[in-house]
Amino acid sequence: MTTLPAQRAPYSAIVDRPPLKLPGSARVILWTIVNLEVWDIARPMARQVIPAPTGQVLLPDVPNWSWHEYGMRVGVWRFFKLFEQLGIRPTLSINARVCEDYTRVAQQARDAGWEFMGHAYEQMPIHKVEDQRAMIHKSVDIIERFTGRKPSGWLGPGLTQTYETPDLLAEAGIKYIGDWVWDDEPAEISTSAGPLVTLPYTVEHNDIPMMAVAHHESGYWATRVKDSLDRLHIEGGERAKVLAVAIHPYISGQPHRIKYLEEIYAYAQSLGDVLFWNGEQILDWYQGAKG
Repeated sequence: MTTLPAQRAPYSAIVDRPPLKLPGSARVILWTIVNLEVWDIARPMARQVIPAPTGQVLLPDVPNWSWHEYGMRVGVWRFFKLFEQLGIRPTLSINARVCEDYTRVAQQARDAGWEFMGHAYEQMPIHKVEDQRAMIHKSVDIIERFTGRKPSGWLGPGLTQTYETPDLLAEAGIKYIGDWVWDDEPAEISTSAGPLVTLPYTVEHNDIPMMAVAHHESGYWATRVKDSLDRLHIEGGERAKVLAVAIHPYISGQPHRIKYLEEIYAYAQSLGDVLFWNGEQILDWYQGAKG
């Protein structure tokens, strides 16, 4: 049976809800999500930095595959250094296959205490997966074996879902998703296996739409996030706000962009009253705050 989004949760205006409050004087949660993926060279690449000659997709697509590979070989290590210096443990949106193909990278994240969030088995749209239920369980099982913990959260590759995806995720024990970018606060949707929390993931503060799609100058990344922080910091005096920052090592890990990522965190720290939480921490707070 097809369940439409509107059937999972009625419309809710943010001004009609009781305001959520953060601990102490905190106003904003800055939620960092690092995305790590496996691009199978036997298939078309998930993104392209160089258009295919004459517009025809050719396989193997070595230039675009190796552009992504730069992120795993070089860019992600800039992330590890930055977040270690800041004492931040981000959410890691990870294809489960990363644990198999890029074990060195996955181990570094695990040892640093990052939160592992399910991101399918490998990078391809959910709509193209032949057995979605089996893929979800396989992904959850691999992450649980690798980290010793079942992931609480899930993000579809490219934020893709089918109508039944929320039911299958809740069935597999997932507690929150990031695919519904519809609010500044956590919310809940219904599934056949109980409620599922939606955390405020982002396409507006995501380096793929901003840099790889819209082709903004590198410095605009910091400008947009700082502008958003300014507004949410004001609004956060009345009700808690969540600002997600979604980054990919082959984009934000490039040498001409990393300084702007560093600038974002320095600015957030200068504002004060900003919490640097991961998805599990946000989920725990929300479930306690809503009563």
